[in-house]
Amino acid sequence: MLHQHLTQKQHLKILPQQIQLLNLFHLNTLELEQRIQQEIEENPLLEEVSLEDDISSEKYNRESLQDFKDYEEYAYDDVPDYKMEYENYFNSEKIPERALPETADFRQLLKEQFEFLDCTEDEMMLANHIIDSMNEHGLIEQQLIDIANDISFRCKRWIETEDLERVLVKIQDLEPAGIGARSIRECLLLQLKRMNCKRPDVKTAIRLLEVHFSELSSRNMDKIMHLLNIDEEEIKIVLKLIASLKMKPITILSGNLANLNIIPDFIISNEDDNMEVTLHRQRSSNLHINKSWIDRVNSTEQNMQIDKAARQYVRNKMNSAQWFISAIQQRESTMLNVMKAIVKLQYHYFLDGDIKLIKPMILKNVADIVGVDISTVSRITSNKYVATPFGTLLLKTLFTEGISNSEGQVISNRVIQTTIEEVIETEDKKRPFTDQQLVTILSNKGFSIARRTVAKYREILQIPVAQMRTLWA
Repeated sequence: MLHQHLTQKQHLKILPQQIQLLNLFHLNTLELEQRIQQEIEENPLLEEVSLEDDISSEKYNRESLQDFKDYEEYAYDDVPDYKMEYENYFNSEKIPERALPETADFRQLLKEQFEFLDCTEDEMMLANHIIDSMNEHGLIEQQLIDIANDISFRCKRWIETEDLERVLVKIQDLEPAGIGARSIRECLLLQLKRMNCKRPDVKTAIRLLEVHFSELSSRNMDKIMHLLNIDEEEIKIVLKLIASLKMKPITILSGNLANLNIIPDFIISNEDDNMEVTLHRQRSSNLHINKSWIDRVNSTEQNMQIDKAARQYVRNKMNSAQWFISAIQQRESTMLNVMKAIVKLQYHYFLDGDIKLIKPMILKNVADIVGVDISTVSRITSNKYVATPFGTLLLKTLFTEGISNSEGQVISNRVIQTTIEEVIETEDKKRPFTDQQLVTILSNKGFSIARRTVAKYREILQIPVAQMRTLWA
């Protein structure tokens, strides 16, 4: 016998427009430009009117009103010929001072190498996302599950972590050796496995990193020699081999323009201690709906000269264009509010640029000031840069946890990491400080932290243990 039951349930459903708006929040300046151009190509009602177009049209109208110049005016003007030669190529006020050399980014080179492999379109898409998620040293700092979630959100379909693992293995076979490593340990192993694994020192070094890496980190050499069944001379040979490897597959040389071609999303100017936050480029003011199409729609609706499907198509495109312009405006206003909240929390840091003035700040602090969700702040600050008087910064580096010092003040862990880095830079390279010695030094500076915390910060800074630093000296 069938029974019917009447129940009430609450469901939270995100509208497609809301998902598209969140996607716009996640885009940086270059990605937003591509998204706008794509929307303009797909929607005939959406057009872009730049300020230069208005200026050029005004200049043309002004010149058209001038009287006709005779031969005397043209023949005896004082304008040099070399200035007139480039008038059709560059604005006279924006002539480049020097040629910009073409530099190939290592990510683009990796993508070109991957194209020569036998792979599917899905693997190529996943490879592009993995390569783009690498830092400037060719290492992967994010967890694969986080990268899979980002790809799933962008592609609107679920991506398994196992699929990324298979693609990552292929990427790690590319040049240079160690590319795509998720840690220094994996970077060293990838380089060792490219060598002749039949060599005793290579074989022992691989076993040391794979099985006894914790003992190596704690510099327990006696235990390592016992576990590997080798003597002191052999362990020196193995450690010398590991010391000859690169800790970072990509080394950024001074003067390389590859890491300087960053278009910031925000610009902070400081005039008499008055911080002003602006967007690098405000795009909503340049986007408009084509007026001729609006007049055509209104006239056709009155005259009924086109069929119902065509009218519905035009209405949908008009609604889409209006929503897109509104979404860009909402994105820009939210970005400004978030950046102003960050400047308010880190005001003293933006005054001088001293990293020791960074205060502990998490996403929730900014979200409470702006009045938005934490996920919105995360998307706004993801992969975004800000241009300041003391350089261009990645916004994510400003978010840090806090630790109390001896005076009871909450200090950002970024300040402690910088202090550790400064102490290690000034140490005796032949007798480097151990983690316990670093604890004592930091305690004298007012930072009371445990040895394991020092070890964690040292690993975040990608600084090896004291024994390894001795070999690198």
